[in-house]
Amino acid sequence: MVGRDPSAFQPNARSGSGGTARPGSGGPGQRPWTPAPLSRRFGALLVDWIACLLVSGLFARPLTQGWAPVSVLIAEYGFFVGLFGMTPGMWLMHLRCLGIRDGAPVGIPRALLRGVLLALAVPALIMDADRRGIHDRLAGTVVTVLPPPS
Repeated sequence: MVGRDPSAFQPNARSGSGGTARPGSGGPGQRPWTPAPLSRRFGALLVDWIACLLVSGLFARPLTQGWAPVSVLIAEYGFFVGLFGMTPGMWLMHLRCLGIRDGAPVGIPRALLRGVLLALAVPALIMDADRRGIHDRLAGTVVTVLPPPS
């Protein structure tokens, strides 16, 4: 799988209280991944949005027909996040978007759900302490930093 390092992302361990595993002591409430910085996430989204404007310009007028780049963005997320765990913008920013339970790409249906919710913008603006927006929580995803190459 593209962008997956099994040693950097293991399935979440559940404690009796339902907490997730976090780095550190390995005890309850610890997670084996680090949330991506918001600056990198924004940079990736900016790169993806520019690409969507360019692609949608092939079949519509993206500056006057706002549905076109949004549709391309949703399709881009569905394809790239669903199959590879990252969009071209995420690849440039060294990020990945994977399933929170298994660390694998989430598949096209969940990635499309995430893309639709991201297009609504509001879910992305409401984040928890792990920097997971409503779109991440509903799709069961997490955006993390790619581990450096070995």
